[in-house]
Amino acid sequence: MDTKSMLLKAITDQGMLPLFFHADEQKSIDITQTVYDAGVRVIEYTNRGKEALANFKKLKEVAKKTMPELKLGIGTIKTPAEAQDFIDAGADFIVCPIVVPEVAELINAAGILWIPGCMTPTEIALAQKHNAGLIKIFPANILGQEFISSIKELFRGQLFMPTGGVDLSEANISSWFKAGVCAVGMGSKLISKDVMENGNYDKLSKDTKEVLALIKSIKN
Repeated sequence: MDTKSMLLKAITDQGMLPLFFHADEQKSIDITQTVYDAGVRVIEYTNRGKEALANFKKLKEVAKKTMPELKLGIGTIKTPAEAQDFIDAGADFIVCPIVVPEVAELINAAGILWIPGCMTPTEIALAQKHNAGLIKIFPANILGQEFISSIKELFRGQLFMPTGGVDLSEANISSWFKAGVCAVGMGSKLISKDVMENGNYDKLSKDTKEVLALIKSIKN
């Protein structure tokens, strides 16, 4: 199994992809370590501040010592220059909010999994043309579960993951999987402002374990 296929399997098996950004290096490490210790093995750090690249490099360094099984990707990549910076920093996968063919070509040439964000069938078709293994449905809070249900037959075999509009409740998460997604992106509903600003890592650990268990039960 090649590297991209292994990552796709890891994300699908995990059933969710936690994602966050914090400007503070130590808080970024603490949050990542907390979800890792709770059972997460694939995480998306997001490129949403000037500190993102330096923090990402530090996370990769720390992961070698305390999170050896971690696959760390970077999100919110919109340009080839951004993509190249994080390829050089060792990103295991790259998530984009949009479909930019030049970015896709660069990422694919590096042998890294590319996960673009799509909002329309035309964008999905374009993403497939440029070898997107997994497509992020974004913004999922606008599109909703019915969008997935409506278009999945047009793109049989395509893996979809919603980001935005996913909360911690069983009803919400199960409705996404019932619609046909392979995993859900979990941002501020899981790694909340309270968790990030007040260091409420006990809550983060508890919520992470509960969501992983919930998703496992839904999928089984």
